Amino acid sequence: MNKNKVIIGMSGGVDSSVSAYLLKQQGYEVIGVTLNHKKEESFLEEIKAAKRIANFIGIKHREIDMEELFQKEVIDRFISDYSNGITPSPCVICDERVKFKLLFDIALEENAYYVATGHYCKVEYNDEFKTNLLKVGKDIKKDQSYMLSRLDTDKLPRIIFPLYNYTKEESRKIAQEAKIEVHDKKDSQGICFAKSGYIDFLKFQLKDKIKKGNFIESKSGKILGEHNGYQLYTIGQRRGLGLKLPKPYFIIDINPLKNEIILGDYCELKRKKVELIEYRAAVEIDKLKDRILIARPRFSSSGSKGYIIRENNKIYFEYIEENCHNAPGQHLVLYLNDYIVGTGIINF
Repeated sequence: MNKNKVIIGMSGGVDSSVSAYLLKQQGYEVIGVTLNHKKEESFLEEIKAAKRIANFIGIKHREIDMEELFQKEVIDRFISDYSNGITPSPCVICDERVKFKLLFDIALEENAYYVATGHYCKVEYNDEFKTNLLKVGKDIKKDQSYMLSRLDTDKLPRIIFPLYNYTKEESRKIAQEAKIEVHDKKDSQGICFAKSGYIDFLKFQLKDKIKKGNFIESKSGKILGEHNGYQLYTIGQRRGLGLKLPKPYFIIDINPLKNEIILGDYCELKRKKVELIEYRAAVEIDKLKDRILIARPRFSSSGSKGYIIRENNKIYFEYIEENCHNAPGQHLVLYLNDYIVGTGIINF
């Protein structure tokens, strides 16, 4: 395969556009690829922007239809998870099962060795573990290593993240100086397939499957009020319950079979240990024995300290201090010295 050739995912935004520009400046033969997952006007405009930018930079551009794969792997799973009372991490699933899968497929077609995206993170060889690992990028606030935590470690040497050593502000400055049209484009917010919000999206998708039910007090079993459908809530939630209560209540459990949401005190969310299913080890668990790791349950989390352990053929993360920030279905990503060493889905 041609090591001077790189396939880059282009969304029509600042980060991917600057990444494509930097790769071209570095002498690579660059092919921009835009993955189209929805035939709506807003998405079509992004594709048009990506094509214009590719032409401006002077690189080839391809558009790939991924609607069917995206529906199956991301949207259907997203709906299924909320229908089962658990909280998904759709961006993690998309990067693993859709985006990078297709980019590597296209790399094979084009005889390109490298694949690139505009994510803020880094691939770096770790001397201790003798392997390439994902690492937190320079811009801590924009770091996106969490979303890429399930990528195949064998493919990491073939992935380039041109922005790993830049901040978002620096990327915008490069775009402005290069006269790339999207230099002042706003950052995308929320879930790409649910731009009006995930609640409206679920209401539209599930329609009459969403039924009102009861909020139940955890200790007394008393009914505290009525909810708008268990699929629209997540464990740990406090705001948006629509109740007037004498003290703060948090969602501590969801029972889809009874259409009930269990409310309790904040302390009832605390857990010392959580099981991790579908665990993907970037570093063998035995090599991490007694090592203090940082566990992040979501993209925006600063993380909590603890240990990865194996008991009775199951994998757990044990916190040093009881932790309240766990929701079944979310990915718990484990870091050691800013390197991702493993990730799994929280289950309890």
